[in-house]
Amino acid sequence: MDQKLIEFAGLLRENGIRVSLAETLDAVEACQRVGLGDRESVYAALRCTMVKRASDAEAFDRLFAFFFSGLGEIIKQAGQAVQRELELSERELQELIDRLAKLLAERGDELSALARELLSEDSARLEERIREAAKQIRRLFPGEADGAYRFRLRLAEAIDLRALERERAKILQAVDESRHDPLTRARMAHYVERRFNALEDILRRFAAGETGEEARRERNVQGLSEKSFHYMTEEELDRIREAVTRLAQRLKNAASLRRHNSRRGRFDAKKTLRRSLRWGGVPFDLRFDKRKKDKPQIVVLCDVSDSVRSVARFMLQLVYSLQDLYWRVRSFIFVADLAEVTHNFRANDVGRAIDLALNGSVLNVYAHSNFGRAFRIFVENYAGIVNKKTTVVVLGDGRNNYNLPGDQFLGEIRRRAKQVFWFNPEGRATWGFGDSEMERYALQCDVVEECRNLNQLYRVVDRLVAR
Repeated sequence: MDQKLIEFAGLLRENGIRVSLAETLDAVEACQRVGLGDRESVYAALRCTMVKRASDAEAFDRLFAFFFSGLGEIIKQAGQAVQRELELSERELQELIDRLAKLLAERGDELSALARELLSEDSARLEERIREAAKQIRRLFPGEADGAYRFRLRLAEAIDLRALERERAKILQAVDESRHDPLTRARMAHYVERRFNALEDILRRFAAGETGEEARRERNVQGLSEKSFHYMTEEELDRIREAVTRLAQRLKNAASLRRHNSRRGRFDAKKTLRRSLRWGGVPFDLRFDKRKKDKPQIVVLCDVSDSVRSVARFMLQLVYSLQDLYWRVRSFIFVADLAEVTHNFRANDVGRAIDLALNGSVLNVYAHSNFGRAFRIFVENYAGIVNKKTTVVVLGDGRNNYNLPGDQFLGEIRRRAKQVFWFNPEGRATWGFGDSEMERYALQCDVVEECRNLNQLYRVVDRLVAR
């Protein structure tokens, strides 16, 4: 069970829920205390130990249901069905399994790992094998997960079901040639037949679940990953918001891991060799550079004008998430005027914070864009918060309505900052045409990236966190 909980913790992390090693150990201990007999008790124990944020509760519930009521439950039900057909108690069934294993061992028949897992009812290993095969199929043949039939064929191929069929014939021959009484031989043969047939049923039911509603929702998001935010319907935008939430959480996990691994500094070979002299040259004591702790800061300037309103919501959602990645985050929104929304982001949940930023209560969001004026206001009032530890991120299309560009103010920000990123929700081919001042602004930035769909959003934000 411990291994299953570790796998479940890994599944949570893959889906954006932060679960540390200490919390995983707490979950193991909690399950030991409450026992595994009652599903609701296990659920409560894991949720108490593994979920820290209310926003993660819904994802946890979905993943718990999938992991503990999905493939594992299918395999368990298949085993119970065989036991009922044979009309044996658990003890009698185990005795039958032991006799079969002894028979095959005496004959010297080498079985594949999959055959051993099936016949010994090693549910945990069997589940792990099928899940790993499913991951491989999604990675190598992403289109094959669109239908249950094709996905099941790929699963059968991945675990080599044909080779298993040849093993079944050998095992049944061994049973038939054994010296057991006719009733025992009949029960053994029936058990082998049903266990091998059960695998096909397990794969069929698992494939049907994997290509069900939840899987279709995920693929729908993937299908929207290249579509511009500007042309999405409200329903499509809702699906993308869900994906952006998961993206933000995964980035937090990645950044936390990178910082944890970097705390001790780089390996120092010279110091290690010197220290090893006292042990005859054996490097028992590894030495690392003393790395000065850096406290990165970020300042975000987000355009919330009408032309980029749909994109601004996603950008602000990520700005909200960046609060946990950096030592200090200062968040500003602008159209023609500029206003700070840092307090709103700290004091409210993400939905409320974004609504306050976009509903016009902080500044006039219906004015005509004036990037130059906004940059000037920032330099005049907030330039002091920018230093060589500060990363400045500008989110906007750079369309200035033919006002003075004010690129010198952006240049002043660049001189004070560690680096300046600009993420633009318009296609690169449109930059510099009409009222776009992107060609001027790009000269004052370290990184300028197009960011108009989900795939580009993944790339640019991952680049931001990595630097």
